[in-house]
Amino acid sequence: MLSEMTTLSDNPLLQQAGLPQFDKIEPDHVVPAVKHLLEEADKAFTELETSVQPTWAGLIEPLERIGQRFEQSWGPVGHLLGVKNSSELRTAYESVLGEVVTFSLKMKQSKPIYEAFKALREGSDWAKLEPAQQRIIELGLLDAELTGVGLEGEAKDRFNKIAQELSQLSTTFSNNVLDATNAYELVITNVEDTKGWPDSLKQLTAQSYNQAKEDENPQATAEAGPWLITLDIPCFGPFLEHCQNRDLREEVYRARINLASEGEFDNQENIGQILKLRQEKAKLLGYKNYAELSLAQKMAPSVEAVEKMSEELRTASWNAAEQDMKDIQELAQENGQTEPVMNWDAAFWAERLREKRFSFTDEQLRPYFSLERVLDGLFDLVERIFGITVKAADGEAPVWNKDVRYFKIFDESGTQCAAFFLDPYSRPKDKRGGAWMDDCLSRRLIDGKVQLPVAYLICNSTPPIGEKPSLMTFREVETLFHEFGHGLQHMLTTINYADASGINGVEWDAVELPSQFMENWCYHRPTLLGMTAHYETGEPLPEELFEKICAARTYRSGTMMLRQLLFGMTDMALHSTYDPNGNKTIFELHQEISKKTSVLPLLPEDKSLCAFSHIFAGGYAAGYYSYKWAEVLSADAFSAFEEVGLNDNEAVAAVGRHFRDTVLSLGGSRHPMEIFKEFRGREPSTEALLRHSGLKS
Repeated sequence: MLSEMTTLSDNPLLQQAGLPQFDKIEPDHVVPAVKHLLEEADKAFTELETSVQPTWAGLIEPLERIGQRFEQSWGPVGHLLGVKNSSELRTAYESVLGEVVTFSLKMKQSKPIYEAFKALREGSDWAKLEPAQQRIIELGLLDAELTGVGLEGEAKDRFNKIAQELSQLSTTFSNNVLDATNAYELVITNVEDTKGWPDSLKQLTAQSYNQAKEDENPQATAEAGPWLITLDIPCFGPFLEHCQNRDLREEVYRARINLASEGEFDNQENIGQILKLRQEKAKLLGYKNYAELSLAQKMAPSVEAVEKMSEELRTASWNAAEQDMKDIQELAQENGQTEPVMNWDAAFWAERLREKRFSFTDEQLRPYFSLERVLDGLFDLVERIFGITVKAADGEAPVWNKDVRYFKIFDESGTQCAAFFLDPYSRPKDKRGGAWMDDCLSRRLIDGKVQLPVAYLICNSTPPIGEKPSLMTFREVETLFHEFGHGLQHMLTTINYADASGINGVEWDAVELPSQFMENWCYHRPTLLGMTAHYETGEPLPEELFEKICAARTYRSGTMMLRQLLFGMTDMALHSTYDPNGNKTIFELHQEISKKTSVLPLLPEDKSLCAFSHIFAGGYAAGYYSYKWAEVLSADAFSAFEEVGLNDNEAVAAVGRHFRDTVLSLGGSRHPMEIFKEFRGREPSTEALLRHSGLKS
């Protein structure tokens, strides 16, 4: 027993406060820490159920203390699964996941706690509570109802079993995508096949080859190869854009659209099970379908409202997308391609047309966008518009990889108000693809003191290659700004109650507002020029290149809009009208929707839904439309800055402070429409988004 206690006392996942000890956490720590956490939490919760009082101090504060312990001990485990995945960590995570889900359901389905919530909502103390406190109670009641607090007997047992199965299926889906991505490799040895490749792609693929074959002591070089092609986006994207060998493009494209759809990593059965279980869950709770259940906690009022927005954007984009397609078909014919433009050709000819029309390439831009300079420009921008200062604090926090950086944020008075980790580079072996922000620590009160919020900002940008620093594509720059926008909402909150601070409690379809808002600044001249310098010469980005970037902003915007709508409309249909027990397959539904959203038809064998992690392993189920819903909000919000004049620093700072004091500060303490109207003075309009996209004058 003494040995066990000593082990627990040394377990880094059981610390009571502060930043996770990423330099000490090992997979072996997970099971004992989480089991101990669950034992303690279960004891505290059982005591609360017997003594609960319908007051803030007697109900919400004890629940907050339990939540804070999970933030400390369980939060880092889920984070590491995304950024430092290993078979040992997976095994440990999956062995306790079921118990964590069971305890979460126990808390949310507790009748004594639910009754206390209702009594507090209906009692005399209600009027004395702050708006943030009232909202937390209302959201808590809704959450309990959507988690089955009203179910009894067999229905409750079935609901809980579904929750367990869905949690496991989501993890399996994500792992399959990661494993299938890592399992694919195409080794190119003929230098002729690299003709037209940018140097950065040659360097990345040679470096990838050396890393993959490290046991064999390989000596691949950018000039002589071999070159390893992977399905990781920093490789896959540039490869399709620049590889002149059409057969190789086809091979890689087909591999990508069939990712995780066959063999040991096949997700087809997982998807079928996920959709069936979600539908069953919704019906147990009295909803017609899972989409209705999902929207019960979102800003959009109904499936019909989402469909109305999607159709409005679709019809505004279709003609422009048709013209996009005609343009690249003509260019392909002019350059001797006699076959019709196929799916694996589109990115290649679109990139050639962009080069021709705007006379610049991604590779011309890369040398000006070193990560260090981009960060300097980003930090200058937020100081200018929000009045905050970001300072590097590397070495002051434990990290999970040598490339991870740590920063602190200070307000106008010089007082620290937040911090964040930045994990910038792609690591296909152990880090999942995409980019995301997650909360490490939430702003909350602990023993009367404010715990400052800390964020994780995760990107998958091009890593340093050889002696060169990380040189970013412009899209990678936009992605960094996007994730930093999420981080700002988490970090600049002034709400001291964890369930409504930062992004907590914010309706999912409003949560992309700050992130997409930040992307607009990438096209603002002082901001863009302020974050560029040639990594070798120090020269700023030439004025003519800036003009071309702005001119190219709306290039193929109709096509890009329809691409996002295809994802969103497919997601909504899968969770509303689709019958997972019927004869139609998910791929047939995908094809049907693509006829309205894809000028270039999908290949009949396209199974890309098998890697659609956002909706099958993330939080976007019946919510992928949120990107467009929130983009309407973000474009409209940015137009408030345009109206006062983007180069009027004083006016921009005033609007920026108002944005900070509303959208960024208030978090989930009030309904997002209420907050938006306080900032903008009215409800949002699609006009600004269509104008920014070049789809409306």
